[in-house]
Amino acid sequence: MKKLTVRLCLICSLLFVAGASGAELEIRVSNTPADGTLVFQVYDNPDAFGDFRSPRSESRLPVNPEGIYRLTGLPSGAVALLVYADRNNNQALDRTFIGIPKEPIGLSNGYRPKGPPSFQRASFSLSESETKPLEIELYQVLGESGQWGVGLGVIGRSSPYVGSDSAVTQVIPAITYFGERLQWVGPSLRYGLWGSDTFRFAVNATYRVGAYEENDSPILAGLGDRDSTLMAGVGLVYDGPNRIDVDFRYQHDVLDRFGGGTAELRVSRGFQTGNVSWGPSLGLNWLSSDLANYDFGVPTWAVLPGRPAYDVGSTVTVEAGIGGMLEITEHWRLVLDINAEYLGDDISDSPIVGDDYVLKGFAAITYTF
Repeated sequence: MKKLTVRLCLICSLLFVAGASGAELEIRVSNTPADGTLVFQVYDNPDAFGDFRSPRSESRLPVNPEGIYRLTGLPSGAVALLVYADRNNNQALDRTFIGIPKEPIGLSNGYRPKGPPSFQRASFSLSESETKPLEIELYQVLGESGQWGVGLGVIGRSSPYVGSDSAVTQVIPAITYFGERLQWVGPSLRYGLWGSDTFRFAVNATYRVGAYEENDSPILAGLGDRDSTLMAGVGLVYDGPNRIDVDFRYQHDVLDRFGGGTAELRVSRGFQTGNVSWGPSLGLNWLSSDLANYDFGVPTWAVLPGRPAYDVGSTVTVEAGIGGMLEITEHWRLVLDINAEYLGDDISDSPIVGDDYVLKGFAAITYTF
């Protein structure tokens, strides 16, 4: 009986040691509020860290005058730490309309990203039973007036027209701005009117490059140039779990180049690989008859031998793409977005159309303040 008791005590001791094992962090946090709660989130998944959701562990600790906090029982391996001040004690990191943290945050390695955060830049290695000291300083991501960036970009699209090998390209200033409600990235602008960081209603505007110039191909002669225009309208955005986003928008030609509009539905999924935030997307585009005929139709007054009149009517196209952002440094970013739009028979049967797809893209390099 005595031997059995000793064995049970030994087993309990081993279980206690095993349960108490794990790495520890001793964190000195500066620039904290005078009181309230600090939230410590440990991440070991780059995709979860890129969205500041679903951490491996979370601890809520009251602000103390020493500014030193201890986390125990942490996993070994590569991890990253997010600390934020839960100022309204609502058990969540408050965000702007476009998902940027509004409450003061701090990241491991003194990292202050200007876009989607990179796990690689914030992560560090923990060994089993190690106690690692860290220094974290809280700061406001958007500061007092938002986050501005300047750079140079280029918009381009291929030519699907018969006999044309001229791609449409245009160099533009690559201005970026992220604020409480406003998001401006290159040729696109969005302003949140109502909602939250996960579901919101917004107005938006996009600079649309003209489809062709009549001297791009003999088949286009006499049709006139298709000028660039400004599209504007409204939209709904849903930022779902696992970085799955759904974006619906309607935009109309506000400069009245062709007087029509387009509706777009796009689903995308975000990933994080090293210092690159990227994601594939799939979309449906509805083109009004005015827009479709402007780009692909032949009016009766422009009929020529071999180029009969053609009315496209309203139509639907399918679009697939991939976009990404490379964080070169904390201030310099390279942005790339490439899409292939597959044209339906309503468009590809036009006498001026030779291909059943259009390649479109935007690239920019920016410096963010």
